Amino acid sequence: MHPWTAVLCGFAGLGVGFAAASLTTPYRGVPSRRDRLAMAVATGVAFGLLGMRLGAGLELLAFAYLGAVGVPASFVDAAVRRLPDPFTLPSYAVGAALLGLAAARAGFLPYLHALIGMAALWAFYFVSHLSVSRAIGMGDVKFSGVIGLYLGWCGAKTWMLGAGTAYVLGALFGVLLITVGRAGRRTTVPFGPFMFAGALTGIVLTGG
Repeated sequence: MHPWTAVLCGFAGLGVGFAAASLTTPYRGVPSRRDRLAMAVATGVAFGLLGMRLGAGLELLAFAYLGAVGVPASFVDAAVRRLPDPFTLPSYAVGAALLGLAAARAGFLPYLHALIGMAALWAFYFVSHLSVSRAIGMGDVKFSGVIGLYLGWCGAKTWMLGAGTAYVLGALFGVLLITVGRAGRRTTVPFGPFMFAGALTGIVLTGG
């Protein structure tokens, strides 16, 4: 654990999240001060958790990008039920490049695992998208490869925990909505926030 790195990263995340809230404007309107504060706190928490688990270094820089893009993407998905391409598609190149820098010190094997994790999770989500229910949208499929890239870097255990937690959280949320009468069995649930939360769970509990 790296408590001081966590504190510094947490404060950095507050600023990054507050600024990154502007990226959501084309999809959910100009963010209010409350929205900016919520995204700032969420990013600060994400940065703090990553800093605590990974410590200072190029690896943390690479994972901080996931936090910086994952929070606004999740807020957009929760609001309008979509994960826009400008959040997901460039993240393949940026994430791969940043992890490539980290691989210069950590070695090529984690990077290979990251690429395998990316391909495997993308394929799993794509097959799910083709299922009859179509509960998984193409935005989720595109985001899944980014999530898989980072989970794969941390290893198979992290990949399985992160991917599995997303489905557990999504299912529990869906059941809760049905229970309180806010949704039916055919109601679609924005899955991006649970993918991101699952990834953080896997990384924090088993990564590093």
